[in-house]
Amino acid sequence: MRYRVNIKKTEEGYSIWVPGLPGCWSQGKSEKEALENIKDAIEAYSEVVDKLAVGHETRYVEVANV
Repeated sequence: MRYRVNIKKTEEGYSIWVPGLPGCWSQGKSEKEALENIKDAIEAYSEVVDKLAVGHETRYVEVANV
């Protein structure tokens, strides 16, 4: 899957977050490191979402890329 991320240079390096996944953020000393780290954050976020969905009736929908 592809996720849109926002990235901002800071005094410490780079902050990066996923606007579509509230609270999903990471950082890195370089832009490349931040981009790699956000992948791990997205995977961890998805695992938590899956655990929270256990016992609930769920459906999947597909949305055309705009």
